[in-house]
Amino acid sequence: MDNLINIKKNGFSESFSNGILQDNQLTPARILSQEKGFYRIISDKGKKLAEVSGKFQFQTTVSSDYPAVGDFVLVNWNESGNSAIIESLLPRKSAFIRKAAGGSQQEQVVAANIDIVFLCMALNNDFNLRRMERYISIAWDSGAMPVVVLTKSDLCDDLEQKLAEVSTIAFGVDVLVTTSTEENGYEELLPFISEGKTIAFIGSSGVGKSTLINRLLGKELLKTNGLRNDDKGRHTTTHRELFLLPSGGMVIDTPGMREFGMWDNDTGIERTFMDIEELAAQCKFRNCTHTNEPGCAIQKALTTGKLEINRWQSYQKLKAENDYMEDKESYMLAKGMREKQISKLIKKMPIRV
Repeated sequence: MDNLINIKKNGFSESFSNGILQDNQLTPARILSQEKGFYRIISDKGKKLAEVSGKFQFQTTVSSDYPAVGDFVLVNWNESGNSAIIESLLPRKSAFIRKAAGGSQQEQVVAANIDIVFLCMALNNDFNLRRMERYISIAWDSGAMPVVVLTKSDLCDDLEQKLAEVSTIAFGVDVLVTTSTEENGYEELLPFISEGKTIAFIGSSGVGKSTLINRLLGKELLKTNGLRNDDKGRHTTTHRELFLLPSGGMVIDTPGMREFGMWDNDTGIERTFMDIEELAAQCKFRNCTHTNEPGCAIQKALTTGKLEINRWQSYQKLKAENDYMEDKESYMLAKGMREKQISKLIKKMPIRV
């Protein structure tokens, strides 16, 4: 594998090459984009369109087994043909997942093999701590390292207050501040980007992801739009694509975060809400439901103000949504119980002036 100079620049590391048999005659390649059953790939032989083989389709039973942007695959380059043939998919080191379209409860990989994910949130009307908790949870669970990126700082009059608020939910996560009005307003991102590493930008529409990527690319490759009259963003990215950055490394732009949801996300939730997990471990009873049991550390923290009711509700909501993906019927029962519990808690909360 010493001759794979080009694809190594595109993130092909030893961990991927170790999964290839020595006598394998197929060509390693990476998925750059996908559209209508075809994939655009890159290998040391160049770029080419590709499609999965009939054998691959026959052996695939779930949507998540198909290649996604960022995946590494083994292909028959098919020197005499127009398109290469994808024969197998190499194991992923990270993956962002959503529910597949339609009524089936199947997962679909949106992007794979991402090292660092920039979670973008604008410092104007887009600012929403509950949404950022969801972003962080999904990022941790994907296997990538999350980094919070607060955009449009030029539109914020209380930056220090906003940073203080984000620090209460972003445990163990770097928080960066950017602006598109200054030429070097994106430079805080640069230390996280290096050759062979793949980064991704996710966040709501209009928060400035495409603008930041264009700055990193050094050219206006992605379309950008301004704000609507209601201070919300227009959605400009319509598909996912991997780009090689001139300074080294790769970047994947993704559509708005509304595509993503909980999918077997217990690990990500626990890591995002470490404060609540630690409180729950202090409850008198191991099977505490955190409603009316004596010695409940959660109830005590809510009463004293150590734990904000909004953060507790956010935790419960994400846990319930995750349970829904595992079991629809029990989710509806849990949802009804949770709403009753929240109503009782709010009535018991002391009024603060």
